[in-house]
Amino acid sequence: MTEPDDIMFALRDVYDPEIRTNIVDLGLIYDIKVEHDTAYIKMTLTSPNCPASPEIKNDVVRTALREKGINDVKLDIVWEPAWTPDKMSEEARLELGYDI
Repeated sequence: MTEPDDIMFALRDVYDPEIRTNIVDLGLIYDIKVEHDTAYIKMTLTSPNCPASPEIKNDVVRTALREKGINDVKLDIVWEPAWTPDKMSEEARLELGYDI
């Protein structure tokens, strides 16, 4: 059975096309739960006006559905807590030129 960590690992292949960094290292994934054959993913975007949001959301769903035993994905886009650069991994901050 697929575990939340399996899905989180797979989501490292989903990139924000504008920032060119994966959404896990950007800190956009807040929570993942798996119940039976459904993945519940709580995430945010860097901005409510993110022009890449349809592409990112579709990529998240497609990626989660590739995991063994996952037949449905419930994606919850949340704005609280708001995303800020401090949610990024150290690797992403270095890659994007933020001070550590």
